[in-house]
Amino acid sequence: MTRISIPLFLTQEYDCSYLDGEQAQSAFVHPTFQLTTPIYSQLIGQGFRRSGDQVYAPRCLQCSACIPARLAIDEFKISRSQKRCLKKNDQTQVIVKPPVFEQQHYDLYMRYQKMRHGDGSMAHSSPDEYLSFLSSSWCDTRFVEFSINNRLAGIAVVDYLDDALSAVYTFFDPELSSYSLGVYAVLWQIEQAKRQQRKYLYLGFWIKDCKKMSYKREYQPLQLFNNNCWTELSF
Repeated sequence: MTRISIPLFLTQEYDCSYLDGEQAQSAFVHPTFQLTTPIYSQLIGQGFRRSGDQVYAPRCLQCSACIPARLAIDEFKISRSQKRCLKKNDQTQVIVKPPVFEQQHYDLYMRYQKMRHGDGSMAHSSPDEYLSFLSSSWCDTRFVEFSINNRLAGIAVVDYLDDALSAVYTFFDPELSSYSLGVYAVLWQIEQAKRQQRKYLYLGFWIKDCKKMSYKREYQPLQLFNNNCWTELSF
């Protein structure tokens, strides 16, 4: 593996989005540095994460709650509830698309945000803000459509990396929540990674005391990035 020097800059402290009363700080790859999918494939293995064109890692002074999480595809053990989810979605149609703006995708995103995260800033996203958050000018990203009875039901945004997939974001029609499309999207990505002989599925950050992140413990065995190494954590 070729070693490269990547310039970073440290943000000022800001209110944490996940833990009430906490202050957060992040290290970002400097915008003058030209990122590529191969370089990001190395950075994500070191605990970094993409948001739009920006790549960052938590560097909070008083807190280390945000822990990068991933699954080793060949070691994944499906649970009974996940098998039921697959059965429930055995007629769900899937289409993989390029990361371009589509009005029905945006409309679904806004319905999801207003229903699930109505008090957050993303519930007021413009079309440009929506696309710049999920897509990237340099990363190999796809929008995966899930449809039920010819009705758009959900979208999984997935980065295709050198030896892994990365689950960027998933949103779905709140009226179809009984299909557990958030779970199905992760299971679909696991199966795709297996078919493509990729080693990992990156799941973003796991935060023990954040309910929004608690679902990640359902995918076992989960690997967490602590002290600059990946270790398996079973619950």
